[in-house]
Amino acid sequence: MDKQFVYEVKKYPVEQFVRLAYFCTDQGDCKLNELPNQQLKAFEEVLNARGLEGWELVQTFFGEDGVVAVWKQEKTRKA
Repeated sequence: MDKQFVYEVKKYPVEQFVRLAYFCTDQGDCKLNELPNQQLKAFEEVLNARGLEGWELVQTFFGEDGVVAVWKQEKTRKA
């Protein structure tokens, strides 16, 4: 049988990342790639916590009001 997955789209409000700074232009384009590695620690903690629960990150979208993450996890068969 082929693998089956379940997906979850989760929003993380900007307040959750008080230690994370990312830059957004007036047009709404946001990015993290100009930041020193130590400033990414808060985001790493979120990623690692979900990873320990068995979720795999598929995609992230950054905006002025927070981060949206798309996660996937292999569907478990019920006996």
